[in-house]
Amino acid sequence: MIRELNHRVNDGIEVRLLWNSDTNGVSVSVAETRYEVSFEFGVAAIDALEAFHHPYAYAAHERHEDALAA
Repeated sequence: MIRELNHRVNDGIEVRLLWNSDTNGVSVSVAETRYEVSFEFGVAAIDALEAFHHPYAYAAHERHEDALAA
């Protein structure tokens, strides 16, 4: 079951902090209504609030880390 821990909307961008009680995993969901674009990424619990407040920076950092690991 997914539970919303926090939610904010600003300038057509909706950001949600989500917790999955089945996996105990945390994720951040971003939806841009202006461009009809959305994405979601998993995040360590310790980084959850930072990722919620800065989702683009955090998602870009995660993509960069994934590329380096490959």
